[in-house]
Amino acid sequence: MDPVANPYTPGAGAPPVELAGRDELLRTVDVAAQRVRAGRQAKSVLMIGLRGVGKTVLLDRMRVQAEAHGIHTLRVEAPEGRSLPAMLAPQLRQALLRLSRSAQAADLGRRALQALAGFAKGLKLKYADIEVGIDVEPEAGLADNGDLEHDLQALLEAAGRAAQAAGTALVLCIDELQYVAEDQLAALITALHRCAQQQVPVMLVGAGLPQLPGQMGRAKSYAERLFDFPFVGPLDDAAARDALIVPARAEGVDFEPAALARIVTATEGYPYFLQEWGKHAWDVADASPITLADVEQASIEATAALDESFFRVRFDRLTPAEKIYLRAMAEIGPGPHRSGDIADVLGRKVTALGPTRNHLIAKGMVWSPSHGDTAFSVPMFDAFMRRIMPGEEWRQA
Repeated sequence: MDPVANPYTPGAGAPPVELAGRDELLRTVDVAAQRVRAGRQAKSVLMIGLRGVGKTVLLDRMRVQAEAHGIHTLRVEAPEGRSLPAMLAPQLRQALLRLSRSAQAADLGRRALQALAGFAKGLKLKYADIEVGIDVEPEAGLADNGDLEHDLQALLEAAGRAAQAAGTALVLCIDELQYVAEDQLAALITALHRCAQQQVPVMLVGAGLPQLPGQMGRAKSYAERLFDFPFVGPLDDAAARDALIVPARAEGVDFEPAALARIVTATEGYPYFLQEWGKHAWDVADASPITLADVEQASIEATAALDESFFRVRFDRLTPAEKIYLRAMAEIGPGPHRSGDIADVLGRKVTALGPTRNHLIAKGMVWSPSHGDTAFSVPMFDAFMRRIMPGEEWRQA
């Protein structure tokens, strides 16, 4: 079949043709954002889930929804090793410049830009990675104390007041929140709590790995009352089938029922894997309908593609000790696993392996569903570890 017409889009954050199975969550966030704009109470939303479930795609769709309603948004991805102030400042500048062009919000928008100028100047010494150009003079005493928790409250309140004057709201869309340091998360939570108390229309819609609720709770004990934490998991059978069928039928192509069932089983309903299998099945097939034989061949190619990209990019960031720890987990199965069971496989004490486990959590490779348990944060990573480190040689390493 024509590879140019292939409708499947495996890729980091690439939006699929059919965003199946997520309508209720999209509606929930849309309602919350509009309530905030209307001055009504609504919780911020932090989506949590494993890699490959489509959190980034959902976050982008939610942002588009908000902007379609005239709500101002900013979009940030939190990489490892970069400070929250450095990530927020440039995006806030763009949002505030837009707000300051509104006749109703011109004065408050300019004041919020002054707050941002003071914020960047006051925190530059502590967070040297802040880089933002602002052509207004800061207002003395406004968000310029050099204390992140205090200054971020003042900054977001000033930004929210400008949005309020313009008859809109400000929605912060932040991806990969688990990489933000807990003291900086605490400052963000405090600032959002202050905005909620003052009925200032500022809201956070974020996404992160499953350890995020624990991080937020440690940062501020009241975080669970300020946020909703919807878990974004694999698609159910019907939604997984829709994710495959709808794009294909738009191009005049069908699947044999057995071929469709084979993909859903192989991918376990994970959206990223569905796109990968769909792409390769399309490229393998000569004509419609796509057959079970096509899918069997495509499964080989899809697995190889995942091994070289989705899985390999994460594997290559690991130290030798971390690779061995994950290989020991894979030896037991997909998990979650008790820390003691992993230690038994390695012939080590649990306490000796603690630092390695903590580093893997910090890198977003594993998480702890409950005390003493460890689970992969990347679906099917156990099978990849057995492929990439086969046999028994890894035990001697």
